[in-house]
Amino acid sequence: MATSKNDSAKKPAAKKGAGKGLAATVQPDAALAAVVGNNPMPRTEITKKLWDYIKANGLQDEKNRRNINADDKLLPVFGGKKQVTMFEMTSLVNKHMK
Repeated sequence: MATSKNDSAKKPAAKKGAGKGLAATVQPDAALAAVVGNNPMPRTEITKKLWDYIKANGLQDEKNRRNINADDKLLPVFGGKKQVTMFEMTSLVNKHMK
């Protein structure tokens, strides 16, 4: 029975993206930890927890849903701004991860 070239060169599959990019584990600083928790987690999990917090506290602007209104916990994360767009929020939150 003949084997193809590819059968002999197979390597165990590595987890795609494990520990890199968005899947990389990061540590939130104190300001961000007040919202999402202090445990190291992937950026995707931080984003999910942040949106859960925003929705649970009704912080999306009623007229323009792309805007997020800061409460006392989010003010330090947003650099003191009372309102940011969801796109601006991403860059501001990234500054609070190590």
